Amino acid sequence: MTVEVKDTFYLDGSPFQIISGAIHYFRVIPSCWRDRLEKLKAMGCNTVETYIPWNLHEPEKGVFCFDGMADVERFIRLAQELGLYVILRPSPYICAEWELGGLPAWLLAEEDMRFRVSCPAFQSHVEAYYRVLMPKLTPLQADRGGPVILMQLENEYGSYGNDRTYLRWLRDLMRAEGVTVPLATSDGPVPESLEGGTVEDVLPTVNFGSQAERHFQVLSQCRPGGPLMCMEFWIGWFDYWGSGRHATGSLEEAAENLDKILSMGHVNLYMFQGGTNFGFMNGANYADCLTPDVTSYDYDAVLTEDGLLTEKYRRFREIIGKYREIPEVTLSPAVPRMACGRVAVSEKVSLFSVLEDLSAPVPGVSPRSMERLGQNYGYILYRTSLGTEERLQRLRLWKANDRAQVFVDGVPAATLYDRELLEERELDISFSKGASMDILVENMGRVNYGPRLEDQRKGIDGGVTVNGHWHSHWLHYPLPLDNLDRLDFTKEYREGLPGFYRFVFQVEEPGDTFLDFSGWGKGCAFLNGFHLGRFWELGPQRRLYIPAPLLKAGGNELILFETEGKTGDAVCLCGEPDLG
Repeated sequence: MTVEVKDTFYLDGSPFQIISGAIHYFRVIPSCWRDRLEKLKAMGCNTVETYIPWNLHEPEKGVFCFDGMADVERFIRLAQELGLYVILRPSPYICAEWELGGLPAWLLAEEDMRFRVSCPAFQSHVEAYYRVLMPKLTPLQADRGGPVILMQLENEYGSYGNDRTYLRWLRDLMRAEGVTVPLATSDGPVPESLEGGTVEDVLPTVNFGSQAERHFQVLSQCRPGGPLMCMEFWIGWFDYWGSGRHATGSLEEAAENLDKILSMGHVNLYMFQGGTNFGFMNGANYADCLTPDVTSYDYDAVLTEDGLLTEKYRRFREIIGKYREIPEVTLSPAVPRMACGRVAVSEKVSLFSVLEDLSAPVPGVSPRSMERLGQNYGYILYRTSLGTEERLQRLRLWKANDRAQVFVDGVPAATLYDRELLEERELDISFSKGASMDILVENMGRVNYGPRLEDQRKGIDGGVTVNGHWHSHWLHYPLPLDNLDRLDFTKEYREGLPGFYRFVFQVEEPGDTFLDFSGWGKGCAFLNGFHLGRFWELGPQRRLYIPAPLLKAGGNELILFETEGKTGDAVCLCGEPDLG
């Protein structure tokens, strides 16, 4: 099949209107992919779009992963089996409210690393990644019998920089690695962004959530006579911790703009289904302060986080039906929502009791960041001896991100978050010489957009001053929490300190359920060894989504890691979400 870009898109010489919806395979449990794609087709879409996050596929330098939730080939082939075309966005940078915009954290371990520009170090890593990634994608292109009709070059580059030499290099690299389908860029509908983010022989597209006619006019001035496409039609928005409430948009406005877009050109709905930021993979934004994204990526999308149809789905289906015939689709059996009720804590243990079971200490004169120790995600604990002091009066952590809890002889002394880490904290704590000081630092999710991308080393990267002087000699305990099978719940538990809590419950027939963490402070949750994501009483999200495929008929194990010492004696597994 040939794919051509002229006044519109052409497939084998016939005009083709792209009506696409975004589903991120990496935010959906693989056994749910078919269900979501079926519903996409049943709404009238003929195409599915997905980003491809580099950090998922190369979690460590030179170590690649393409199985399980990372099996992008399987996702593409499944779309083809269902009669859908595919748009891929394999840029080294994706944004997507994803950790570091999809860039691998290990890049931050290198000195003088520059992202998304003509930097030889960065470019060499992109080349190495593409040499592995592209042979998996290029056989699935439409001109080779596959469903892939379009690939994107970079992402919203004109909002970040203007190094068009870099864009040309990336374009040529993708072509050299076998990409033969048309290439596109996507940018905000602003002349300056389009100028900085476009390059020759690549189709420009725009992203917006309203004023379709006005924004398409801007695009047409940039590319006269070419097809008008909204690569991201924002039909909702994401939530961040402390935002106050779950973000929702106007259905009427979204419906009106979708109708206008389809009357003028092509669309990709962002998001058809948002899914979930499982694990530590949520991104963050930074304007005046850090705003890390919540675990849910519901996005007020066409489908709910657990894949249910919404009124938005029904309304959009009606509109799409004006522009193409809606196919008949037999949907997979529905997965029911399930309430398991109250589950009591069965065992608990303090972090300090099992610290050396989970982590081997690394000595150093000065504190070092996670990345410099080869750690990407999670927590890190710094331990030292206060051998020259008898009172802690002033404390400052230099080049520290994102949230630090300070303990002196196992007693909480201070909690510092974001901008509080930029200042010296006044304290008044007495102790005997030789007292221990522990600093537990949490990586809350790296910024995914804007100029702070390169300033995302987590933990402590500068040093610590105690009472005005540099404090030396530390032990580093990396805590990615990927080895919880080592937990020994027979060891000591102390209230008011970070700790692990184990729950055991029975399920007869798995369904989707939602973990209500009311009464608990802050931390993360693991079900049968799978990292569900973060929780925080700050909200707005009040319950974590547990997909049915993660549950087992019979016994199930839930482990919470809670850092504030604010706990209950139970959690509740509910039959409805609560996004705030």
